[in-house]
Amino acid sequence: MSETTLAPAPAAAAPTPAVREIGIIMNGVSGRMGYRQHLVRSILAIREQGGIELPDGSRITVKPLLVGRSEAKLAELAAKHGIEDYTTDLDAALADPRWEIYADFLVTKARATALRKAIAAGKTIYTEKPTAESVEEALELAKLAAEAGVKTGVVHDKLYLPGLQKLKRLIDSGFFGRILSVRGEFGYWVFEGDWQPAQRPSWNYRAEDGGGIIVDMFPHWNYVLENLFGEVKSVYAKAAIHIADRWDEKGEHYTATAEDAAYGVFELEGDIVAQINSSWTVRVNRDELVEFHVDGTHGSAVVGLFGAKIQPRNATPKPVWNPDLEDTHDYDADWQSVPTNDVFLNGFRQQWEEFLVSYVQDTRYEFDLLAGARGVMLAEAGLQSSREGRKVELPALTLD
Repeated sequence: MSETTLAPAPAAAAPTPAVREIGIIMNGVSGRMGYRQHLVRSILAIREQGGIELPDGSRITVKPLLVGRSEAKLAELAAKHGIEDYTTDLDAALADPRWEIYADFLVTKARATALRKAIAAGKTIYTEKPTAESVEEALELAKLAAEAGVKTGVVHDKLYLPGLQKLKRLIDSGFFGRILSVRGEFGYWVFEGDWQPAQRPSWNYRAEDGGGIIVDMFPHWNYVLENLFGEVKSVYAKAAIHIADRWDEKGEHYTATAEDAAYGVFELEGDIVAQINSSWTVRVNRDELVEFHVDGTHGSAVVGLFGAKIQPRNATPKPVWNPDLEDTHDYDADWQSVPTNDVFLNGFRQQWEEFLVSYVQDTRYEFDLLAGARGVMLAEAGLQSSREGRKVELPALTLD
């Protein structure tokens, strides 16, 4: 019998990882925030990197559908970024099963109506804040979504800033000891629009159009405070229209009806006191446009959008008050920079990635419409406090 040589069996081809494409309705992408942060720096950035890889080796990819009022603007954006789909018909988009997620970047006045439609259509929702114009409406939306079994996410972008992520790391490490207080400064000078164009849209200064810095910023401060330091228990706020005369995008004069500055004191759980000034009528004399100064028994920190510096207890100087002598001590030199130690993504993109992964894996997502309603509640309470000149207690919000 002749000897037979057998060729080795071919190796089994490695299985191709599964890829899931998620269609996303993006309503309001012609606006500044919707275009820059959500479309370009988030969804398109995810698309360009080939999607998101999951622990099992599968991937999520994204396919945007642009929605807006102007077909010409949508067509221009679609052509610029190689996007196949756009429409001015939101109802038709919501009725199409190819699109699984509804993302809302509309002005606040238009948001609740669109969110109700998306909930009725059974779409997963990801939305900018504030989620509604009143806490009653915001809570109603949260309850509607829960009853419909709709997963929801609300933008909490400030938590993803490199500076605040460094602050979270300090808190988690126990650096501060017992946290005593938080002082925040946010804002910059927005030109009136007469001799230089304003760098914010004019609707921001009209209460009838959903404007005002309290409605804009207090929802941010709520999630920053409750996620880093503790639940907000009460607020005392003073709203101010410092500059009433402004000029709109057409150069036409109008009288501001919404506040351009707000000064708030917030009592948090654990007896922490937070004070945050928000202003579009302040000239910047700090390292960044927003800074938080946190004091604790064992150390203090000052953090901004990107930077963070600390002063531990055992390196704290001992100032002595003497107004008769010039103080030549360099207090800035007593602070130490916190190293980055991480690679931080754009905050909007990072949250989008986390939400998409949570959606695909069907895990609980904490920054939902109920969290958004708490932000609206703080804004509403801040406006009430300013009107009535008193501290306003905040109740616990539930879906029950």
